[in-house]
Amino acid sequence: MNDSPRKRNARPDTARRNAALQKKMRQQKIRRQKALLIGIGLLLLFLLSMSTSACITRNRKAKEAAAQAEQKKAQEKEAKKETKKAFDPVSLTVSVVGDCTLGTDEAFDYSTSLNAYFDNYGSSYFLQNVKPIFSADDLTIANFEGTLTESDAREDKTFAFKAPASFAKILTDGNVEAVTTANNHSHDYGEQGFTDTLNALEAEGITHFGYDETAVMNIKGIKVGLVGIYELKDHLERTQQVKDNIAKVKAEGAQLVIVIFHWGNEKEEVPDSNQMTLGRLAIDEGADLVCGHHPHVLQGIETYKGKNIVYSLGNFCFGGNSAPSDMDSMIFQQTFTITENGVQADNVTNIIPCSISSEYGYNNYQPTPAEGEEAQRIQNKIEERSAMIPVKES
Repeated sequence: MNDSPRKRNARPDTARRNAALQKKMRQQKIRRQKALLIGIGLLLLFLLSMSTSACITRNRKAKEAAAQAEQKKAQEKEAKKETKKAFDPVSLTVSVVGDCTLGTDEAFDYSTSLNAYFDNYGSSYFLQNVKPIFSADDLTIANFEGTLTESDAREDKTFAFKAPASFAKILTDGNVEAVTTANNHSHDYGEQGFTDTLNALEAEGITHFGYDETAVMNIKGIKVGLVGIYELKDHLERTQQVKDNIAKVKAEGAQLVIVIFHWGNEKEEVPDSNQMTLGRLAIDEGADLVCGHHPHVLQGIETYKGKNIVYSLGNFCFGGNSAPSDMDSMIFQQTFTITENGVQADNVTNIIPCSISSEYGYNNYQPTPAEGEEAQRIQNKIEERSAMIPVKES
């Protein structure tokens, strides 16, 4: 049977639809390919942009780092200049004296007491004969042995010394800058008397140190560490305190360390084994100078490992006795040179023989440099007592 006209017309329509569908599919494929290419292009542009930005950032950071490095280098160079400048050799002259009891015992005769001289002559009287020496040095250190207080709470002891707070001006008038308070009379009027004393010293601008209180003073740009040790009560049990306090001032930057001991036995001319042990220990731990007092007489000087131990400076401005049997004293001076390598080992010393009085036969509380034969006699005494110090066994 022949196909009908409808069937014959259906074939061309199907072909046309298939052709149109294929064309449409090709167009969609082309659009997808274009979109993909555009996407890839945009991604490449993004990556290129990021790479360029990262490169710019790296370059900027590199330039900043280079600038910082240059700045740091310049700062270090400047710091080295300052360090070199700071460590140009500095010369310091230190004077050390012994017992200064600026007061009296309530049982003493007032008319012959130090307090009476203060009331009659004023604060500048006492150290006027040694003031030129103290004014010429860089630091003067004394043992302040007594109290400056109005307290009446006297300790039960044979001698207890006190004076009003105004007596601290004796020190400033005489150019004494620092005092140790580690001694057997600093608490004659108890803890209140001790506190009053420290307050009076501070009011006059006097640096104080002693016991566990240390001090670091800035002298001509050099940090000077001051340590004061009271040995009389427990002797060698002060060993750890010596070590700790020297370490403390060193940790605070001290370039020169001076240790002052209150030690020994009254009237003894030769240091005992405790003095020698502790004095040498202080040197071993880093002290540059060790000085002591309490015996009320002069003892010798030992040079240990190139450094000096002055075992007893004796009395100085001493209100504890109006007519002591021994009035010999001294000012021990040492000039230190501090370089970038530390304290120079040149041991430049000057011993100035003194009397605790400017009058013969009694104490007028006015320490005075000795002259002529009297100065030589005291110098000879110091040398003789130095020769009596037992030599440390190797």
